[in-house]
Amino acid sequence: MLQCIFLLSDSGEVMLEKQLTGHRVDRSICAWFWDQVVSQGDSFKQQPVIASPTHYLFQIVREGVTFLACTQVEMPPLMGIEFLCRVADVLSDYLEGLNEDVIKDNFVIVYELLDEMIDNGFPLTTEPNILREMIAPPNIVSKMLSVVTGNSSNMSDTLPGATASCVPWRTTDIKYANNEVYVDLVEEMDAIINRDGILVKCEVYGEVQVNSHITGVPDLTLSFTNPSIMDDVRFHPCVRFRPWESHHILSFVPPDGLFKLMSYRSIVCSTHHKCSDSFIVNVSFWSFSLLIGGIPIMKYICKITTWGRCR
Repeated sequence: MLQCIFLLSDSGEVMLEKQLTGHRVDRSICAWFWDQVVSQGDSFKQQPVIASPTHYLFQIVREGVTFLACTQVEMPPLMGIEFLCRVADVLSDYLEGLNEDVIKDNFVIVYELLDEMIDNGFPLTTEPNILREMIAPPNIVSKMLSVVTGNSSNMSDTLPGATASCVPWRTTDIKYANNEVYVDLVEEMDAIINRDGILVKCEVYGEVQVNSHITGVPDLTLSFTNPSIMDDVRFHPCVRFRPWESHHILSFVPPDGLFKLMSYRSIVCSTHHKCSDSFIVNVSFWSFSLLIGGIPIMKYICKITTWGRCR
């Protein structure tokens, strides 16, 4: 159970404070935390869990903003860290960016989002699909109306439609004139080359990003020709784990719009060979097929070639 959440700027200023339980956490914990940051440097900021004299602290840093959560009770550390990551992702999505000025300009919406995302210290609603129906994202029209009417709240008076859906990340009344879905594979390569120009190790970190604009509640299946090369996979909550565990097939009901379906790591080169002044490495060769409601869609083939220079 989390007791308080603080948002700190890159100078240690407390931009936002949200007390979550009846036990109030004093701001002096932030002063202690920042003193440790100043004295120990970046190594202290890389610790996700910190034991202070009075509290256990969970922290993540996004775009210079430190998300700090406090608790005095036993709880799974991963729950606190994952919740802070969800808060950062939702704020970045709502505010179309994340920095000190954006948070200060939209602090009312940030408070409203935290009210809906956590209840009495326990995570409650973290799906952006439901939150968007309860709290309208900021725009120029809403800001002008708040100035004229004096009402700065973006809360909706109607029950979110996603509550009637069988999946919490998608509403049931989505309609499009043209049904379409886009699948993007984004990969980054890390290579280690020794001073003799020999490629020692090469790893790929990839993401499967999906942009879905489909009517209703579609059931999608995504399969790869060689999924065995993917390690350390991480899925969006919409992915059913059993089909992947048994057949390495992604079966899911997608959220509406753009989202990250999965991430993975792959070791694509472990043989030692001499590199010239420039080198070319075939990072991966993917071939995957997509099914929507049991109907096969055209087969996509993606080949990514990454090049670089040896020093």
